Amino acid sequence: MTAPLDPKVPVRVIFLGGLGEIGRNCMVIEQGAADDPDRTMMLIDCGLMFPDAHHHGIDLILPDFTYLKENAERISAIVLTHGHEDHIGAIQYLMRDGDGIGGLRKEKLPVYGSALALGLAKNRIEEAGLMPKIDMRPVQDGQQIDVGSLLVEFIPVTHSVPHAHAVAVHTAQGVVLHSGDFKIDLTPVDERRADLARIGQLAKNEGIRLLMSDSTNAEEPGYASSETNVGGVLRGLFAQQRGRRIITASFASHLHRIQQIADAAVGEGRKVATLGLSMKKNIRLGLDLGVFKIPESSLIDIEEANKYDDGEICIISTGSQGEPMSALGLMARGENRWMKLTDNDTVVLSSHAIPGNEGSVNKVIDGLLRLGAQVVHSGIMDVHATGHAKADDIKTYLSIVNPEWFVPIHGEYRHMVANAKLGELMGVPANRIIQCEDGDVLELTSDGLDPVGRVPAGYLYVDGIVGDVGNGVLRDRRKLAEEGVVVVVSTVDMQTGKVLVQPEIITRGWVYAPEAEDLLDEACDTVAVALEKALADGVRDVEQLEKEARKATGKFVSDRTKRRPMIVPVVMEA
Repeated sequence: MTAPLDPKVPVRVIFLGGLGEIGRNCMVIEQGAADDPDRTMMLIDCGLMFPDAHHHGIDLILPDFTYLKENAERISAIVLTHGHEDHIGAIQYLMRDGDGIGGLRKEKLPVYGSALALGLAKNRIEEAGLMPKIDMRPVQDGQQIDVGSLLVEFIPVTHSVPHAHAVAVHTAQGVVLHSGDFKIDLTPVDERRADLARIGQLAKNEGIRLLMSDSTNAEEPGYASSETNVGGVLRGLFAQQRGRRIITASFASHLHRIQQIADAAVGEGRKVATLGLSMKKNIRLGLDLGVFKIPESSLIDIEEANKYDDGEICIISTGSQGEPMSALGLMARGENRWMKLTDNDTVVLSSHAIPGNEGSVNKVIDGLLRLGAQVVHSGIMDVHATGHAKADDIKTYLSIVNPEWFVPIHGEYRHMVANAKLGELMGVPANRIIQCEDGDVLELTSDGLDPVGRVPAGYLYVDGIVGDVGNGVLRDRRKLAEEGVVVVVSTVDMQTGKVLVQPEIITRGWVYAPEAEDLLDEACDTVAVALEKALADGVRDVEQLEKEARKATGKFVSDRTKRRPMIVPVVMEA
């Protein structure tokens, strides 16, 4: 039953991630007055973002959970659109004690999504030992569920992971439609098409008050090609490579792609082995849920791969994004324990680099080529098809939805700007298209949609465990990477006011010490003079002496080398 409309009950949308970036997709839908302790709060997705080269040593980047921690008991559920890491990967961190809301809630937190999305999320949640805090509730296509005072409907859409959904939230202010990640694939691998008819029915009958729609490929003209097109290319490629060993790499969650790789391999009489723990787990999950149709007789363990001739085997590996410690990354460096490349190998990168990963992917390709393998990627053959709608797909979608208000989401800022222009082109008035950023709060009332404030939405960095890396630490790492460090160690006698021994300088990344002895000696003399002067002036505080040492060292380094390394002074008392 559709939630009754009540013009007195506001609905707020709070963006915690995914706007102006690729990843960290996370938002809150709230119904009820902001000061109402019984208001309904529902989380749509809770994803992570992968770091780039500027995030020195960082493993993962999460949404800021501050607002969620402040309202931990009010969160009624998490609703998942699909099973990609940028939409589900942060749940395990959200549910932790201390850094997350796990220790702040008395009840288990319900999580709704397709059986596949829940299965993919469960792998990581189980590893973290947090399943007792979660109540996983699978939903079917078209199912409607009550989440507090909201009615939530799961509408099938096509994407690069099976069983993806758009989410229609029936609120007191009308229907709020979250597109999820989608494309319009009329010939999907599993024949499960986007239910555009249901979206059109909602638009015609209830009307869509607010559309929030995927922007990732809004700059790309035309229509996204069907996933089945990739299958034909793969079959042709496998036929050309008879007698050679084939190693493919794709996202472990891209089960449609894995199915088509397996179909091409089995069609050529090859056995299929997996390389990488996540790939092995996801294929087993897909088989258990009936998403895959691969003969068990065609699947072998990676340990058995070397028992077969090259032309009888196909390896499906992780590492398509050039991750250094992935199976393919290790292979490219000749360090993979299971697979050593030869000139009779063909490696197929059946993926496209996530923005920011291009350099890592290119490095892996170079490594594979140096070891003698042939490499096929999307720049050579059409071995990849995007999972996101391109401009003409988005225009078709907008013509069906015909929203009253439109907010582009999911993508870098330029992608959202392009999506906004498409909305205007398809008849949404410019004053009813709102460009938002992480942290923005919108309120939907009978009067319209308005920004009403902001919540914390910075980056939460993960390096080993949550919470041990802040912006200050990251700034220090950047400083060290860009300019290096100079450590100045001095020993003084506070009683006599003398520097007992010549200061010692230890440096990394400023100058190469064995080749700069004269420069280092001069720097030590400069520090000694500064400390002697300070002591002669009556300074006996260690902290103040360290400030003098830092000031003298910094001035010397800047004057002589025009560099600005991190200066770490250490003054010890005799």
